[in-house]
Amino acid sequence: MEQRKTIIGIDVSKKTLDIFIKTLDVHLQISNNSEGFKKLLAVLKASKLKLEDCFFVLEYTGGYEYRLVQFCQSKQISYVRISGLAIKRSMGMVRGKNDKIDARRIAEFGDEKQSKLEAETASLDGIMRLKRLLSQRDAFVNDRKAHQNRYNEIQYMMDLPDSDPMLKRYRKIADELQKLIDKTEDEIRKLIKANDAFQFNFDLITSIKGIGEVNAWTMIAYTENFTSFDNARQFGAYIGVVPYPYTSGTSIKGKSRTSKMANQHIKALLDMAAKAAINHDRETNLYYERRIAAGKHHMGVMNEIKFKLVRIMFAVVGKQQTYVDKYKNIA
Repeated sequence: MEQRKTIIGIDVSKKTLDIFIKTLDVHLQISNNSEGFKKLLAVLKASKLKLEDCFFVLEYTGGYEYRLVQFCQSKQISYVRISGLAIKRSMGMVRGKNDKIDARRIAEFGDEKQSKLEAETASLDGIMRLKRLLSQRDAFVNDRKAHQNRYNEIQYMMDLPDSDPMLKRYRKIADELQKLIDKTEDEIRKLIKANDAFQFNFDLITSIKGIGEVNAWTMIAYTENFTSFDNARQFGAYIGVVPYPYTSGTSIKGKSRTSKMANQHIKALLDMAAKAAINHDRETNLYYERRIAAGKHHMGVMNEIKFKLVRIMFAVVGKQQTYVDKYKNIA
């Protein structure tokens, strides 16, 4: 990537953006909306900084940066989003933390890595719609589960017949929520089908045993159709299935562990995929049994299988070929 004159680090939150302009050594805070963007443009203009010479480096939040990305695309401003974990690891041991400090650190990261950073170009409209639909589906599923649990608990405790009005109301709400879940899933399927790139990668990753619709939708949404992470290991770190060594010199030698900053929701979804793979994929089943026989803990092996699935998904998308089951024709 060409060297740029102005690196601008941006710490993103729901309502505000903390911005550090490295060449000017200036910090400002603006609202995360069109009024704030106008203020930013005014500051850049007053500082005689051309938009084509700016490179915005912002932390990937999975949603709150969406308005800023739209603004950058409308003004043709070069930008890149970096995971918080990548920024944190690049800084080593640091002291102090607030939004102003974080903006400066992001700018310093961008300045140090700018020769390796590539500006993003893809539109996020379909991705953001998909994320919102998945969030809505999750809410409906959780609500349905809560009402079904109340139904079961009251029926057990009070030994009520199914015809009891109180139970009927819980059942009615659960049924209505199921209809909403079905409608949301239908809209997701239509969204995927309407986008050739989404549909193609969906077909690729669902060819892997254990990866069903929900996991595939989630992977497409949170990898931005496999464009926002360079490789499986990066994404594995993001969702907390890649352990890192915990050592320092000769005095600290702890066990390798995953990051607490991980996206636990995606990791939990992959738990279901891992269980399905163990039950239906011979290669995964043999791997699981071999690791358990070697004395490995069940949860640790499950984590390994989740990462294995992530690596396979990135591999089939990278090769643009469906998954090949090497045990398929073996009796």
